[in-house]
Order: sequence, then C-alpha cells, then structure tokens
Amino acid sequence: MRGIWTTDEIRTAERSVMACLPPGALMARAARAIAVEAVAMLGFSYGARVLLLVGPGDNGADALWAGAELARRGVAVQAVLGADRADQPGTAAFTGAGGRIVPLACAVDPDLVIDGLLGIGATPPLRAAMLPLVEFSRRRRVLAVDLPSGVDPNTGAVPGPAVRAERTVTMGGYKVGLMVGPGRVHAGEIRLVDIGLAPALPAPALQVLQPEDVTVSRPGPDSDKYTRGVVGVVAGSAQYPGAALLCTGSARLGGVGAVRFAGRAKNEVVRAHPEVLVTETVAEAGRVQAWVIGPGLGSADDAVRSLREVLAQDVPVIVDADGLNLLAQHRELLAGRRAQTVLTPHDREFERLFGEVGADRVSAARRGAADSGATVLLKGNATVVADPDGRGYVNPTGSPVLATAGSGDVLSGLIGSLLATGVQPALAAARAAYLHGLAAHRAAEEGPVVAPDLIAGLRRVLAEAGGGV
Repeated sequence: MRGIWTTDEIRTAERSVMACLPPGALMARAARAIAVEAVAMLGFSYGARVLLLVGPGDNGADALWAGAELARRGVAVQAVLGADRADQPGTAAFTGAGGRIVPLACAVDPDLVIDGLLGIGATPPLRAAMLPLVEFSRRRRVLAVDLPSGVDPNTGAVPGPAVRAERTVTMGGYKVGLMVGPGRVHAGEIRLVDIGLAPALPAPALQVLQPEDVTVSRPGPDSDKYTRGVVGVVAGSAQYPGAALLCTGSARLGGVGAVRFAGRAKNEVVRAHPEVLVTETVAEAGRVQAWVIGPGLGSADDAVRSLREVLAQDVPVIVDADGLNLLAQHRELLAGRRAQTVLTPHDREFERLFGEVGADRVSAARRGAADSGATVLLKGNATVVADPDGRGYVNPTGSPVLATAGSGDVLSGLIGSLLATGVQPALAAARAAYLHGLAAHRAAEEGPVVAPDLIAGLRRVLAEAGGGV
C-alpha cells in the first residue's frame, strides 16, 4: 500500500529532512526527477522545446532547477513568470545553463509545458496574472510539478481555472488533492518519486492499494463450501429483478463457498445461477457470514422488514441502493448493532443520510462513518472508503464507464463476498472497488460497457489476483 498525506504532514516531513541535508539537496532531487519525467514524455532531449510556467514559491524553484538540467541536456528551455518574483538561485541556475525568461507573447510553441505555478503551499483560486498561462497550457502537453496549479492540495477541489496535466510528478508521497475529486482527473498519470521523505512521514490515515494488496481468498486442501464462507443476498423485486441477478452474480466470485439468496426474484436468480441457494425470506435463508441488502429492493413493507431482520443479525452487513434510502428513514435500525456495517452511497444517497457531500470528499466520508458507526464507501470517480476512526482508502482504478445502471449492484455483491471470507470491512470495500475498476477497464477494451460485462471482467481480474471461482 502507499500512503496519502495532507499538506501539513508533507511540509513537516520536508522540514525535518532538510534539517539533516546540505542546503538545496531536496530541491536538487526534485528537479532531477522532473527533468527525467520531461525527457521521458518528450522521447528525446536535444532540440526539444520546453516552456516552464514559473510561480513565486518552491514549485517555481523546482521548475527552474529542472529547466537548468534540461538546458544542459540540449533542450531549448524558456520560462514565463506567473508573478512579479521568482526564486533567485533557481533563476540564476536556469539562465546560467542557457535558459531564457520571456513574456508569454514571445514564447515559442513548446513540445512540452512544465507547470510550476503553484504547489502544495498554496490554495486556489489562482491569481489573475496566472490565468493566461493556464489558458496557454490547455492546448499543449503538460507535466505538472507535484500538483496541477489550481487544484486544492487537501481536497482535490477545483474552484476555478486549473492546469490539466497529462502527467504529474509528485515528490515524496501522494497528496490528497491528487487522488480525489476533480484533482484526480487534472493530475493525469501520477508518477511518485522518492526524495527521502519516508522516514519523516507519519503513519498515513489514508492509503491507496497497489496490485499486490488486492488478493482474494482461495480454497485450501481442507476447505469446504461452509468453511470458505457463505454470503447472503437480499436484492431485487418484482420491478427490478435484474438487480438481484447482478448482485448475486458478483457475490459468487469473491472467494465464498456458497451464496444464499432471499427475495422475490428467487426464480430468476436460480435460473441464471443454479448453484445459488434460494428462499423468499431472510428468516428461511439459514446461516451466513455476511449479508448484502438493498439493490433493487424497493420500498414496500417487506423490504423494510428484510432490512430490519438482516441488521438484527450479528454478522457484517453491506447496505446499498434502496437499502440506503430505507435506512435514511429508519436510522434506528443501526442503533445497537455490534457487528460491522458497510454503507455504499453515491452522492445523492449520502445527502439523504448525512447531508451535503461538499468539495471535500474525504472529510464527507469520514463524517458519515463517524455519524453512523459504519464503514462508508462514498462512490465517485475516486471512491473514498472511511472507517469511523477516520482511517481509510482511496481507490485509484475508477473509470467513467462505471456510470452505468447496475454497476453498483455488482460492486455491493463483491464487497459482501469478501466480507463473508473474513476480510475487514474497509479493506473489503477498498479491494472490491479496486477490482471493480479494473474490471471496468478490461471490459471497456471490448467496447461500450454494461453491468453484466463487469461480472465477466471480474472473473478475469480475480483470476489474476489469485482468487475467484
């Protein structure tokens, strides 16, 4: 796993490390990394044209020092200042290596723009003098230094014009603003560079999974269908039987030995998945290690009764979709629960339960988790998972193609399956979101994506993760 840190945490670590290094050593490491990434994007150095957008702070200094290194490699480098001042040692190094500081009107058309206007030490919106530089960057390839200018470093919000980078090279650790909200889109491809901050950084409250973290349980020589875990699914209705098929279809794939389905869509479910054990009510279903409830459930009296019966059981429960809407009307059903609960709202469902999401999605997820005592998975292009203690995960594999009917039903079934195998709630939610996103990317390679394609994609990515059926 990789940590995600706030601005204050990164700044404190930088000060601690700089106190033990020669002056300028940390900046030299950053500048070298920027130059390396710039050459990698260009594919060549000698004769390439690069334009630096230079702000007044450390980000601008990093860009200038990187520009000096590029100039020494034969790159024609110009710089445009976004403020009435710039780092003096960086400016001297840049011009001494052959770089030129020019007004924007005199800049040549570059092969690459390096955005060094603002970093994590400033919050948007951008100053008026910087706006023409941002506009200039829109039509060109951009490498952002640490964070695209105009993105809030602690929330990922973009309250005004902002640079949209093809790639961002970030130093020392992931910043919150790179990983969530619109900031994730503006950052483009993120390259993390180790500049020696790790020993000084605190244990992260937020983490992002790496491929090696996404494992799924596999049967051993002594396993049977019950020791592997059994997940119960309450989903679908006469109006929405498809939700039951999608949720149950993915629940089969997360490493469990059996799936029990309870609901009105039992006949449709057993026709599609003959191995699933079906009943019409929760009371008839038998013992499970975790429940999934809500997709396509509707709002009739029997739906409320099912939600009450599931939440009364002392096993982990994931509540999704219609289950969340019912829970917004019956918050008392969470009171006194001793077992763990996972809530998986999109923004509108979150608002019914906890109020406005706002620009800070991490804080919103944490607020919902603290208020409910449950793990909250706040869906979005960068899904956020938060436990009641504030710790959690940000998913890096989100895709716009997941904005399709039934996608959430597939996700909730997979989370429930992982819960039933004994994975802790926040990690189960984070792993499922990661795999769900990978499945979407895989399915999109073959054309437009609909929810059943995600189940087929999951089979492939789960096989690669070492699990599945």
